[in-house]
Amino acid sequence: MSSKSGGAKASRKDVARKVVADNRRARFDYEILDTYEAGIELRGTEVKSLRGGKANLGESYAAVQDGELYLVNAYIPEYREANRFNHETRRPRKLLLHKREIGKLAGGVLREGLTIVPLKIYFNSRGRAKVDIALAKGRKLHDKRETIKERSWDRERARLMREKG
Repeated sequence: MSSKSGGAKASRKDVARKVVADNRRARFDYEILDTYEAGIELRGTEVKSLRGGKANLGESYAAVQDGELYLVNAYIPEYREANRFNHETRRPRKLLLHKREIGKLAGGVLREGLTIVPLKIYFNSRGRAKVDIALAKGRKLHDKRETIKERSWDRERARLMREKG
């Protein structure tokens, strides 16, 4: 008898990836050039608050300071049960990357005028909080309009295909 299961094998990255915060606006406002997965240095109350799933990356960005990368202006709400031991909601949080990766990001920002944008915060299969960050180029208004046109045409085409069968 075979011990193989009939289902498709899930890739390692897809297993137990609980997304806490998603910056959907970033994909509209920026052209994503390169993505990185970074660890994030958190305090205990921040981790507990993240597990509640109320974080927001809407106005946040990443910046290089003194050879280290920081997540700036990301909102992680206070943990209600922490009382006076709570954290600041919008404090800069250190991102954990290799020096070479930080160098690539810093070079893109300095030489090419790119931006480092956080895309999502999630917990991996080991229960560690991770941040997907991207090196991105800002889109102009006409690029955004073109994206909207493409998206609406894709929706319309899918609707027509469903109707035809």
